[in-house]
Amino acid sequence: MFIDTRNVEQNTVIETTVCIIGGGVAGITLALEMSKAGVDACILESGGFGPDDETRDLYRGENVGLPYTFADGSRSRYFGGSSNCWGGWCRPLDPWDFEKRDWIPHSGWPFGLEELAPYYARTHDLLKLGPQNFDPAYWEREIGRPDVRRISLSTGDMRDTVAQFSPPVRFGKVYREELQRSPRVRVYLYANVLNIDADAQGTSISRLQVGTISGRRLSVTAKIFVLATGGIENARLLLASNNVHSTGLGNANDLVGRYFMDHPRMMSGKVRFRQGIKRNKLYDIKYHYQNAAVSANGTKISSQFAPSQEWMQREKLLNSRVWLYSRWYGEGSAGSEALIRCKEALMQKDQPGRSLKADIATMAAHPLDTVGFGLTRLLQWPALITDVTLQAIAEAVPDPDSRVTLSPDRRDRFGMPRVRVEWRLGEQVQRTFDKTFSLLAKELQQAGVADVQLDAPIEGRRWPAKLEGTWHHMGTTRMHDSPREGVVDRDGKVHGISNLYIGGSSVFPTVGANFPTITIAALSLRLAGHLIRQLDLPDVVANSRLEAANSAMMSIPAQSQIDTLPIAASTLTPSLMKER
Repeated sequence: MFIDTRNVEQNTVIETTVCIIGGGVAGITLALEMSKAGVDACILESGGFGPDDETRDLYRGENVGLPYTFADGSRSRYFGGSSNCWGGWCRPLDPWDFEKRDWIPHSGWPFGLEELAPYYARTHDLLKLGPQNFDPAYWEREIGRPDVRRISLSTGDMRDTVAQFSPPVRFGKVYREELQRSPRVRVYLYANVLNIDADAQGTSISRLQVGTISGRRLSVTAKIFVLATGGIENARLLLASNNVHSTGLGNANDLVGRYFMDHPRMMSGKVRFRQGIKRNKLYDIKYHYQNAAVSANGTKISSQFAPSQEWMQREKLLNSRVWLYSRWYGEGSAGSEALIRCKEALMQKDQPGRSLKADIATMAAHPLDTVGFGLTRLLQWPALITDVTLQAIAEAVPDPDSRVTLSPDRRDRFGMPRVRVEWRLGEQVQRTFDKTFSLLAKELQQAGVADVQLDAPIEGRRWPAKLEGTWHHMGTTRMHDSPREGVVDRDGKVHGISNLYIGGSSVFPTVGANFPTITIAALSLRLAGHLIRQLDLPDVVANSRLEAANSAMMSIPAQSQIDTLPIAASTLTPSLMKER
């Protein structure tokens, strides 16, 4: 059931069993699981079914670190959350991403890949992915095209990996009807949480204070509360709920908002293919979103190069992914940039200060670049590729000084402090970019595929203007068994608070170099099972899911490699497969 909170009677008290704050990937996944288990739940969603300027403004704040966009154009504050604007990339974290690595401060999860493996398996249905197989040889064989072939790497220091694409699933659209039909779940639209009220000791949450932009005020009581509003807003709500403890909830050790991470992204060099080498679409990101060539059995994929575990350990580097990036005709020109802005405006992703009229005038002044870029993007003609470079994303170091705090003087229309985001990246990240680009250049040359002329190294220098984030907000309520090192425990419960949990990528202790949505979904499925068990419901659905998860975990070796030992559908019980 969907309810417009703007029409709810003033000062209403909403009662439920599980209250989920946020209607994104984590929140909707949790609600679906609660519904299947027969648990009464509600979702509080800040927006409606589409974007609007007043709601979008609530995300805005100050950037005080590296140049970084974290609100407009990078997040969607309406039902479905960031799934409304994601590209669909899906690949589980590598096994070593969960491990404590002595060359990476504050690294390591409380559990390993084997704990999440059965939940990763279940995400394939949730995210509409293909088979539970990320082996590059399998996909090369299934695609079976001469222009989509693996490159044989010689040193063993770098490997090729595969990510699958979700269609992408827009959670707010795909699962809207199921939630509308659910007798157990109520979704409150335009419902903004203004404060999380705790008891006098700050050890239990009693209620939420909720408001609408139109002026309604109400409250919500529940047995369990789950905060799932994203890597920045999760921290903001905890810090702003400071009527019991002046530093906010869950912040006894000054950890809330710290360890803010995103995957930095950079380009480097010029790639010149050797004579007789055909263009290979398997590793070129420009062919990975819409081109049917890099797909098999209805699933589109992307292949990237990644360093081996042994090489990272030997060189004391972070994880990374790197691929080829073809530049289209007109790309980067004033006309092409104006065209992109116009498309974003039509999709209501425009940012403050933009002028649609000015962008149309710019396109008219540069017709060749504008039309050439638009047609090349649409038709993907290889003849209109002007050059090829390398693009990489790197793992971020968990840095306590990279953080989200509250602005001392800027407030939104509810009077809540806006955020201040200070994104920091150190020399270890720079060295990872330099070494990764250098290693792949060597591999391509030794394989006889291409010669690569790299840009100058960046280690020890100021970050170049071409550095970008990928809008993966992570780490600000990190998971750790000790309250001195994490905000939540291994089950996502806030340390010291009996009934407050956190979902989403803000709990990631380390982030690897893979795209976070599939891990957010897996953690949400795992959290849902934990909450159902905590509620101690005699529900056969909950019991069957627990038994299925235990069975799947028993079938997967602790040191399994996600590439070469995919999670087979046969590890799931027939009843679970039917319910999914």
